[in-house]
Amino acid sequence: MQTTVTFKKIDPSDALKSYVGKKLDKFDKMLDSPAEAYVVLSVEKIRHIAEITLTCDKLNIHAKEESESMYSSIDALVDKVRVQIKKHKEKIKRHMSGKKQSLMDTAEFSHTGNAFAAEAVFSEDLVLETIDTKPMDIDDAVVEFNTGRHAFFVFNNARTEQLNVLYKHNNGKLGLIQPGG
Repeated sequence: MQTTVTFKKIDPSDALKSYVGKKLDKFDKMLDSPAEAYVVLSVEKIRHIAEITLTCDKLNIHAKEESESMYSSIDALVDKVRVQIKKHKEKIKRHMSGKKQSLMDTAEFSHTGNAFAAEAVFSEDLVLETIDTKPMDIDDAVVEFNTGRHAFFVFNNARTEQLNVLYKHNNGKLGLIQPGG
């Protein structure tokens, strides 16, 4: 690993430099390709601050730690970076294994003729409503929407034969959402 150590408001020390290098060399085993680390060690009053920017392929990590001892700041920084690298590797591993979750994995959508139905199983915090839309004019949809049963009204526009949504703006006027193109 290519490591650059910069000292701010602190006397440069070979001991600190080698300590940082020794700690960061352990990341070579965790990373798949060569990495560059830029470490800034600084002192502000009684705070000893260690900051790192680590780049490796598509992985960019920036972390900062401070304590009353430079060595403990470096140790805390290394621990924080280790956790971020592990998290990144697990994310890549999940992605490569094909265990991605999407809306299509959790719901079954079907579109038949003029009726649109959605059935899904989500978390307990979500209320599921199934809708069957009938073709109608915008005027008829406004009348139906004004019955006041819902915050919005989904309908199949008879003129365009596309799904539309009626909703009420904050200013009290009605809004219409329709597919573009």
